[in-house]
Amino acid sequence: MSAWIEMISDENADEPLKKALDFARTPHGTVDNVMRVHSLRPQTMNGHVVLYRACLHDDSNTIPMWFQEVISSYVSTLNTCPYSYANHWSNARHLIGDEDRADKVEAALKAHRPEDAFEGGQLALLQYTEKLTLNPGKMEKSDVDALKAAGVPDGEILEANQIIGYFNYANRLLNGLGVTTDGDTVGYYAKD
Repeated sequence: MSAWIEMISDENADEPLKKALDFARTPHGTVDNVMRVHSLRPQTMNGHVVLYRACLHDDSNTIPMWFQEVISSYVSTLNTCPYSYANHWSNARHLIGDEDRADKVEAALKAHRPEDAFEGGQLALLQYTEKLTLNPGKMEKSDVDALKAAGVPDGEILEANQIIGYFNYANRLLNGLGVTTDGDTVGYYAKD
């Protein structure tokens, strides 16, 4: 566990915190530092878990899971958030399932040149991701119109918007409190 503020261990948790920690557990049975950093205020941990799962792990989302993880990784790259990038790029790489393609995508994201690896609606979504992350006050109706013109349906525009908004929140939480992956199992698909 590593952050610039206290994070309470399972052993030292009171009942409300134990309940929040159990709600936040990963499929690995652990509580990642991104959630544990809320341990002084379990109510924000609960809210964070609900928001995260609704934005990124909801079966009703229609953006392919691998591309949801690419969007997450791009936001985290733009914000220079090593914690989120480590976790979500690991997930994207696993879900892409092709090392050469994953290498090309990663190089494009790190260079802030999604056009090197994407086209059509996916490229339009990554361009929207960049503008909303770096220049949120300059967003215009034409930004959404460009997504529609590239064939992105309204529901997927909303999904992407929520993923982008969530990761901007999470990146600021993590960077602002110095949260690291020390002690975490990195990536949802981590190998045993």
